[in-house]
Amino acid sequence: MARHIAHRLMISLPVLLGVLLIGFLLLQVVPTDPATVVAGPTATKAEVDAIRNDLGLNQPLWVQFGRYLGRVFQLDLGRSMISNRAVVDEIALTLWPTVELMLACLIWAVPLGITLGTLAARRRGTLIDRAIMALSVMGVSVPVFWVGLLLIQYVGGAGLLPFQGRNGPIWTPDGFLSIILPAVTLGAVFVGPVARMTRTSLLETLGADYVRTARAKGASDWRVTVRHALRNAMIPVVTLVGLQIGFLLGGSIVTETMFAWPGVGRMAVGAITSSDFPLAQGAILILAVGFMAINLAVDVLYAYLDPRIARG
Repeated sequence: MARHIAHRLMISLPVLLGVLLIGFLLLQVVPTDPATVVAGPTATKAEVDAIRNDLGLNQPLWVQFGRYLGRVFQLDLGRSMISNRAVVDEIALTLWPTVELMLACLIWAVPLGITLGTLAARRRGTLIDRAIMALSVMGVSVPVFWVGLLLIQYVGGAGLLPFQGRNGPIWTPDGFLSIILPAVTLGAVFVGPVARMTRTSLLETLGADYVRTARAKGASDWRVTVRHALRNAMIPVVTLVGLQIGFLLGGSIVTETMFAWPGVGRMAVGAITSSDFPLAQGAILILAVGFMAINLAVDVLYAYLDPRIARG
């Protein structure tokens, strides 16, 4: 297993370099001069040129990228052009709210999706199966912002739950209430794919020889399903969950913006719109590293469920 993890880490390094390069180049094509942003609207041309020289913006792109890589590997992401605070400190303030939102989303969405998929597989062809599949298709088709707008209009607007900002950590009463609507919004589009994949994978597993053997030994249907079939059926589900969590990072940007949730996604949007280049690069880097870490965790879990993968 350790060799498998080391191999996956080695594969991730070129991906990380590619992310750093793309993030660096994307912000180079933005039609805004960072030196002008730093200098302010009343600065003279000489002052802007001096700032551009201090920031190294007159140097070739490959030199700027090399300096950027050197700073990143020293965990120095620069300073925000707007607040003049270290980017690392700005990200540290927003990272936990994003993690909090992701966990709150997954805690209810993944178990519910697996439960609905299992129930649909066990009741295949019945009205329950069709109702669950119809709901899952609707969940896949509905965009995140539409779910959020409905909740804001009919739940937040009625005063049932807060829908703006984070009112404290999740373990406090106010914090718990304020995270419900963002977590429901983000998780609503997650339940459908998990339910569909669980149903499909479980139906294939229930027809396997070892499942028939377990039934022949007298095990009950639910015991066969939960103890023997569900674990093997989870392999494609785990892969799907990992990929969907990566997409949740993109969905969290929309959700955080809608609900004024102070996370990394909302910070990235604010940094890009205000041309705060160091902060935008830092936010892109953190989101990319988060996506890679999730994929690594999925690979490890995949190898745990099917040890042949780690041995291969």
